Amino acid sequence: MAMEIVVPAVGESISEVQIGEWYIPEGKWVATDTDIVGLETDKATFDVPAPAGGKITRILKKAGERAAVGDVIGYFEEAAAPAGQDSGSSKKSSDGNSSGGQKEDAAKRPLESSGKAPSSSGDSKVMPAASRELAQRGMDAGQVAPTGPGGRILKEDVIRATEHGTASGPGFSQPMRSEDVIPLSPIRRRIAERLVSAQQEAALLTTFNEIDMSGVMDLRNQYKDEFLKKYDIKLGFMSFFVKAVVDALNQVPQVGAQLKDNKLVYRNYYDIGIAVGGGKGLVVPVLRNVERMSFAEIELAIADFARRAKDNKVTLEELEGGTFTITNGGIYGSLLSTPIVNPPQSGVLGMHGIFDRPIALNGEVVIRPMMYVALTYDHRVVDGREAVTFLKRIKDVVEAPARMLMEI
Repeated sequence: MAMEIVVPAVGESISEVQIGEWYIPEGKWVATDTDIVGLETDKATFDVPAPAGGKITRILKKAGERAAVGDVIGYFEEAAAPAGQDSGSSKKSSDGNSSGGQKEDAAKRPLESSGKAPSSSGDSKVMPAASRELAQRGMDAGQVAPTGPGGRILKEDVIRATEHGTASGPGFSQPMRSEDVIPLSPIRRRIAERLVSAQQEAALLTTFNEIDMSGVMDLRNQYKDEFLKKYDIKLGFMSFFVKAVVDALNQVPQVGAQLKDNKLVYRNYYDIGIAVGGGKGLVVPVLRNVERMSFAEIELAIADFARRAKDNKVTLEELEGGTFTITNGGIYGSLLSTPIVNPPQSGVLGMHGIFDRPIALNGEVVIRPMMYVALTYDHRVVDGREAVTFLKRIKDVVEAPARMLMEI
């Protein structure tokens, strides 16, 4: 029985999606609940599972095309599992197909053109369209670098090898100049829109300071083994900065206020956004009620966000809201930068790399592990005095973490 593959409702504010990747080609049998296609929105990526065991009979919307919620993007037909294939498996293997699936044998499929099959030991990983393209061009699969799931060679790989001159053999010795035009993903477009909006609508200003990380590093070294043993997570720097931000927001609540309809909204809770790199771009999942969280809970939550962000599994609810944001460019080696506020928030803290630098201490020049920190704030809400006081408080409590406990 033929069934429509429909774009589901993925959020109240989302009316359109972009087709990400079809994990399963037309005609290949999959088990119930196997993910068959990824849908991208401006906030996250969602997978659509197979409604039953069967095959995709027709794909209407290709990767990169846009579709509205409720649109039909393909057709699916329920069918029994092929002989020897486990019909009960619904898990995806590492190459994106169902774990019970059999690899396609390109050597056994007829070609629509010359009928010349590619002579390579990797034929079982050549997709049908790529196999035809290889035959038409008189190429061997060994001449092409695969980029498909599980090391599969796609049609695009064959074309790219020809255009870029990366294929070896007769006719492919000279490199060719070419350009790749890749449409922006919905997430990337949304990031661009929000960054431009923040620059145009807010009065952004950045203040800087530097932090001697010796105290935190000594504390981590002293307790890292016990911490790891008890909580099964490493004690990182981010939990100290999250705690420091909450402490500073208690001292200077204006930095956590938000401008709404010519009114300032002060919240008596702290939802801190943590910027993490995802599979489709930077995302900022939110830690809720951080004032109630322990160091271990913060580290575990951030590690979980980082893992799921790489697989585009962070939910819309986890990306919404937030009273303040922390971004850490130091993990990429950044020395100094000016972060941009995430509207409608009024402040964002930028952490950077830790580098040994000479500083003056008690009249002597000493080497210390130093980190530059930056606070970008909306000057419509936060005055310069408040911003500097806020960042100075973060410096004080990170350099002497006991101050947070003593509230001094």
